[in-house]
Amino acid sequence: MAHALGIDLGTSNSVVSVIQGGRPLVIPGPDGHRLHPSVVSFGYGGSVVVGHAARRQVLYNPSNTIWSAKRLLGRSFHSEEVRKSREVLPYELVEGPNHDVRIRAQGRTYSLQEISAFILRHLRQIAEDHLGEAVDKAVITVPAYFNDSQRQATRDAGTIAGLDVLRIVNEPTAACLAYGVGRAMESNVAVYDLGGGTFDVSILRVLGDVFEVVATAGDTFLGGDDFDENIVKHLVSGLKEADQVRVRRNPIALQKLKDAAESAKCSLSDSELARVKVPALYKDDRGVDQDFEATLTRAQFDRMSYGLIARTFQVCDQAMRDARLTNRDISAVVLVGGMTRSPVVRDAVQAYFDREPESGVNPDEVVSVGAAVQASSLVNALSGPSGPDALLIDVTPQSLGVGTVEGFVERVIERNSPIPTHAARVFTTTRDHQTEVRIRVFQGESRAAADSELLGQFSLVGLPPAPRGECRVRVAFDIDASGILNVSAEDIQSGRSASIRIDASVGLRPEEVEEMRFDSLGF
Repeated sequence: MAHALGIDLGTSNSVVSVIQGGRPLVIPGPDGHRLHPSVVSFGYGGSVVVGHAARRQVLYNPSNTIWSAKRLLGRSFHSEEVRKSREVLPYELVEGPNHDVRIRAQGRTYSLQEISAFILRHLRQIAEDHLGEAVDKAVITVPAYFNDSQRQATRDAGTIAGLDVLRIVNEPTAACLAYGVGRAMESNVAVYDLGGGTFDVSILRVLGDVFEVVATAGDTFLGGDDFDENIVKHLVSGLKEADQVRVRRNPIALQKLKDAAESAKCSLSDSELARVKVPALYKDDRGVDQDFEATLTRAQFDRMSYGLIARTFQVCDQAMRDARLTNRDISAVVLVGGMTRSPVVRDAVQAYFDREPESGVNPDEVVSVGAAVQASSLVNALSGPSGPDALLIDVTPQSLGVGTVEGFVERVIERNSPIPTHAARVFTTTRDHQTEVRIRVFQGESRAAADSELLGQFSLVGLPPAPRGECRVRVAFDIDASGILNVSAEDIQSGRSASIRIDASVGLRPEEVEEMRFDSLGF
């Protein structure tokens, strides 16, 4: 039977797995590493390197080496998150033709989908080299709180890389699937997922091989990168004011400190003290190279981490309220993401849920393994009548609705609704003899359109002229198993309809995705 890959496309690192001989296999690269950095570096003459080789270029080629791109995927160029990123990232962010974020490197502009596609192609090549056969099917995971634009961008990245993306699966759901398959559990499981750039928590009800997401919540701009940034700020604060300015204005110096901060953070998972040494960090006012040395204690790191950890528990509070459960109802807590190796995080999670997190689960690999389990299950379902080995019932993470002329959003689908799902509402015209209506689709929990995220818009034209309020338009929302939205509008009287797939407010058009496919470009 053909293999299908399970891919955890992470902010900092990515992992690829497969089910082989009925058992999950996390696939190593030729160097033996099972974590593959989500880094892409562009050299002269159009050369591209990915993974560990690219990560080594961060210090030497910072303006052409792309990291943490997942944080920007599917976002508007004018969003607050992108504004903050432009202030700290050493590579250039530019606005795309559809208000999306693009990256300029070596004189060429790349979409974020292309950056992700380079990583996916790298993972696919690692898998094919290890398995000795071509593989073109995959399940790719995303943070549970990714919106429709971000999910579609991830699917588009897979298409550009030449993959048949069987499904987009939420990372916490995949982790629970990897943890629970074969255990024959009947329990409520909390998955606390603190990765490099995003945080999610999901509450799942597991009954045998049925995995039902009850509630999910998250913050797509909170992760290990923020813990590293806290350490960097702490280290820089120990310098004289003039030297602080020199370091902050030097992207190479900042990257050196960030790498040292990340190493110190990892060391503090096992030690009470980490020594930070960075040779030739900056030049003083005489132009002389200055080495940097400092110590960081676990107690110091813990104190600077409490605020970020508290933010994760605000998200957990929301998920628990939505699930209508208390800590006593939770039978198991599964930790996901490299940040959960930190003792201060593990201890805080144990205190919050009043339960020790599950041991024996590799937080770096469990998401990819769960994706591989789902990929194998879907391939089995396609190849025979037996059906999937495990049934996933996921939810939509945010409410979806239609904007009104008064500036409000009328909800059509509430957050945490099981998917796939279909829902519709009937709207009426607001002006006499109106022959066209514009359907604006929003995502978010605010009733105000200005405080919600515009996913896209389209028009239904050719309506029969009538007094206002008499022409009735049925707007239908369909969300597939990957959490991707399709919207349609129909004039009930004439049967005239429009849309199908919404034109995203940011992102790539379908024809752009086809033009960027690596197999058509010879990459």
